[in-house]
Amino acid sequence: MKLMMLRTLILYFFCAGLALAQSPRRLAGEPLPADRIVAVVNDDVITLHELRTRLDIALSQLKRQGTPLPPRNVLEHQMLERLVTDKVQLQFARETGLRVDDAQLEKALQRIAANNKMSLSQFREALQKDGIPFAKFREDIRDEIILSRVREREVENKISISEGEIDNYLSGDSTKGGAGEEYEVAHILFRAPESASPEQLQKLKAKADDVFERVKKGEDFAQLAAAYSDAPDGLNGGNLGPRTLDRLPGSFADAVTKLQAGEVAPVLRSSNGFHIIKLLTKRGGASAMPAVQQTHVRHILIKVNELVSESDAKHKLAGLYERIKNGASFAELARLFSQDGSASKGGDLGWIYPGDTVPDFERAMNALKPGEVSQPIQSPFGFHLIEVLERRVQDVSADRQRAVARQALRERKMDEAYQDWLRQARDRAYVEIRLEEP
Repeated sequence: MKLMMLRTLILYFFCAGLALAQSPRRLAGEPLPADRIVAVVNDDVITLHELRTRLDIALSQLKRQGTPLPPRNVLEHQMLERLVTDKVQLQFARETGLRVDDAQLEKALQRIAANNKMSLSQFREALQKDGIPFAKFREDIRDEIILSRVREREVENKISISEGEIDNYLSGDSTKGGAGEEYEVAHILFRAPESASPEQLQKLKAKADDVFERVKKGEDFAQLAAAYSDAPDGLNGGNLGPRTLDRLPGSFADAVTKLQAGEVAPVLRSSNGFHIIKLLTKRGGASAMPAVQQTHVRHILIKVNELVSESDAKHKLAGLYERIKNGASFAELARLFSQDGSASKGGDLGWIYPGDTVPDFERAMNALKPGEVSQPIQSPFGFHLIEVLERRVQDVSADRQRAVARQALRERKMDEAYQDWLRQARDRAYVEIRLEEP
């Protein structure tokens, strides 16, 4: 998940928390409602209190968006399924050693406070004034960062684009007329289990058909997405945001080209289940490809292996960072210590296009100013020190087109790959639902 997406999520949690705080508070001495387990997920549980807290947040969000509220019992069941998938991902992160340490969390909290034009202490006071325990908010943010990193590590970083795919993309219709048009698409996903039986698929298709008929009769699409979609964007009405056609999943792109704004495509089958797709808006149409920002960057890489732990790698890079800050040559240290093919060139990676590197590296690189050196940054390859030398924005003809094509193909694959991974993770988990069906 890109930094901007994570920041949006974090701000949502802050705003949702504030909205939740507006709900009536329990009076002193008033008895707490009895709690109970509503789901078992592997060796963990989800309680009724946990579910209702998240449900109140969701209802507050829908109200702020002006979305008609689904029946509470329907939304409650949908929210429980989202809690289950979150729990499965967090358990997977814990089992595979993915952590967000207190220093990283502190930086994230400082960014949230700054985005709300407050210092961290002011932000803490604002939360407490609205009845939101800072410790709980802090751990919620830690979980959100972990979820985004799970997606990056298990999905985004593993998406590969071959030169042949780029050749096919550039020679196909994706780069011809209409490539600059933006389609704002919303969808409702009915996720199918990985090894679904024909009877399960038939039942799921019937459910999708029923919701499709309700959409055709005029029911609010965003309300139905919140109530029934198994996709993480369900509470946002299933809105994928404006994208050019080449950045939509292939099956979606084929469907929306046949729609006018406001129309809904018939139920669509994909590897993840069934979709209902609505074209919200369509705009633009300039086919010229935009100029691309390139970054001239160099790095020092220390790999993690059976002989070098994560803490050893970070400690070594922290020492090199201090030496660079005190005037040592970045290039010379890269030649001496970097465990990368660029070491002989002083760590110089040349001019980097968007999408050329893994998301962890690119996010850190984009946050640097020319001449600035990063703190140790982790990627699937190990730990890096990164220095941005210069930036430029220009046309580079064929090279630029290939970079844009690579990024478009990555985005096209990303959503489907994540949904597929999420479905497999959910199916591997032991899940026992103890909430009555709506």
